[in-house]
Amino acid sequence: MVHGTPPIDHFPTPVQGPSPGAPASCQGRHRASTVFQWFRCDGGDPAELVAEFFGANGLPVRNIGRTATRVRPIVDGSVCGAALYVSADAGSVMAGGTLGAPSPVPAIPDVYAVVHVHAGAGSDGAAPAQDPAYDLGPWTPSWTAAEHAEAVQAVREAIGRGDVYQANVVGHASAPYTGDPAAALHRVAALPGARYGGVLAGDGWALATASPETLVEVRDGRVVTRPIKGTRPATAAGRRELLASAKERAEHVMIVDLERNDLSRLSGLGPVTVDELFAVRRWAGLWQAESVVSAPVVGRLDLPDLLRAVCPGGSVTGAPKLAALAEIARLEPVGRGVSMGAVGWIGHDHIDLGLTIRTVAADGHRLHAWAGGGITWDSDPAAEVAEAAAKAAPIRAALAPLPA
Repeated sequence: MVHGTPPIDHFPTPVQGPSPGAPASCQGRHRASTVFQWFRCDGGDPAELVAEFFGANGLPVRNIGRTATRVRPIVDGSVCGAALYVSADAGSVMAGGTLGAPSPVPAIPDVYAVVHVHAGAGSDGAAPAQDPAYDLGPWTPSWTAAEHAEAVQAVREAIGRGDVYQANVVGHASAPYTGDPAAALHRVAALPGARYGGVLAGDGWALATASPETLVEVRDGRVVTRPIKGTRPATAAGRRELLASAKERAEHVMIVDLERNDLSRLSGLGPVTVDELFAVRRWAGLWQAESVVSAPVVGRLDLPDLLRAVCPGGSVTGAPKLAALAEIARLEPVGRGVSMGAVGWIGHDHIDLGLTIRTVAADGHRLHAWAGGGITWDSDPAAEVAEAAAKAAPIRAALAPLPA
């Protein structure tokens, strides 16, 4: 574990550009100061350890939830905020759940935080526009379509036994590359609908996210989560089909109930409400159903408790969450790596973390991507395999080298 070290070199050349979830007022005006990293083999409570790191570096994350009453001046060298990444494995540790297979990108920490300080305009640099000598080989899945379908059927059988109501299964694929993938990673981050679009990089690795999903946001005295569940092609017919699907709505409502339960575990929150249910929104070439669940902050709320309540996200685990994590660990042959975790920004007056769906990793040799979906009793294995492929397609297209 590294606690408060100088910033480490970016990968593979400086991968600059927007930090996931960072406010627009900070983009291009901050630079990395100190970093924290934690691996699942390190032991200890990662939620407490990263909170201690933030506190020691000028970002108090105890008793959070109320917007600052005065404007903080932007002064060079003062702390702007911090990028925070939490893997699915770290989330399982925080929740007391079963750990799955090892990550295919073991060089990437399971918790990574970077404190940024204010600096002159342009400090982040611009995203690269070129693909210098970049080439990408064929994608190799970690399971076949038939094995994916078998995992879907295994979840249906677990539901039949009463072990779970729903579980999310995720597949992984990787492809070798040569040259510098920085421009390709930024194309991922720029996909339409990427609310948390950005790139985070460390020593020998980088991740890029096009996530549209809010895992948790704390702002103006309120905690909000926006679970996404239900996908169709972004056509008029696809929208009608999604709205009419009893299976998709039932799956979605189960996750909304799970998210309500997650927030209700926090004693510092007031009544949990569903502010919007099954709203259809667009991400790249897909329609997705999203709900908004929120609660007011009425008492003490600490970052570690918040992370333990919401990680890993219910829309990528299932219900009940701990039972679903056990199913996931049993069925998925490859770890979730940077996917299905959290990434975003810790500010002085707010927290904004996205769920790392539509997220890829580069480790110096290969690119890695994940996709899956929630399985219920009514799930059709072939349809679930096709849905995962549809979610992966825009990511793979963005990673493809540009024509010469």
